Amino acid sequence: MNNERVLVVGCNGQLGTDMCSEGRVRGCDVVGIDYPQIDIADRASVERCLENSGAAYVINCAAYTDVDGCETNRDRAFALNSVGAGYLASFSSTIGARMVHISTDYVFDGKKDGFYVESDTPNPGTVYGLSKLEGEREVASACMDHQIFRIAWLYGLHGKNFVFNVRALAAKRAATGEALTIVNDQLGTPTSTREVCRQVFRALQSDLTGVIHATCEGWCSWFDFSREVIRAAGIEVDLRPCTTAQFVRPAPRPANSRLENERLKQAGISIMTDWRSAFGEFLNDERAAGGNLCSK
Repeated sequence: MNNERVLVVGCNGQLGTDMCSEGRVRGCDVVGIDYPQIDIADRASVERCLENSGAAYVINCAAYTDVDGCETNRDRAFALNSVGAGYLASFSSTIGARMVHISTDYVFDGKKDGFYVESDTPNPGTVYGLSKLEGEREVASACMDHQIFRIAWLYGLHGKNFVFNVRALAAKRAATGEALTIVNDQLGTPTSTREVCRQVFRALQSDLTGVIHATCEGWCSWFDFSREVIRAAGIEVDLRPCTTAQFVRPAPRPANSRLENERLKQAGISIMTDWRSAFGEFLNDERAAGGNLCSK
């Protein structure tokens, strides 16, 4: 892939930022683009940005990821997560580029007992999940050469995520002496942006196409992950488990978000590590960048 042009759409986001970095480390000619330079919900804007881009790969990291917000902004959710993905795929096909699209565990309802594999039938229970599933279908129908990566429980050094939110809440509760309650009946796999980006670029060098699950190995609950985050930050707080029923939100959360990277393993190209190892690397990267573990 050396010197091949990679166009990263949504380059300013949590995943897009690291996707650009990973591509450059690998010697790719990475071009990052984001709103308002491109509006993926506008067909003309997408055509204008892609037609002379010279991209061999188009990686779409742009999305409307506010799960609760999608419930009340359905039109925006489908415009960005479905229609926009379709436009990008259509023009990727036109210029002969491979389309890489990022999807989510929310395409499933979370009712399965065990890990979801790529061949399981999606059944989203939220507007966000519905819009992302429709985006998968738009991409698959518009560009034959496509890879759709389903990821879950994402965190990284850039942007807002669960790790930073839990640290901030824990610090506030510690200061007031109040307990911090976190749900303990939602299961999944914390997955770092670095791990996803490495896996995407590894898979780009293969012939594997279609839907691909790409999360770290192992699993835990949000409560378990919070305990690891707070321990690593050195915050003394009374952390208590609660049920999903005690923490009602506008959009229901899947009880089970565990994804099995079956197709990556079958192809012999899975490089996803255990979630604890990936979290340790994240902490090291944060320290190296001069970050304060309790400041985000």
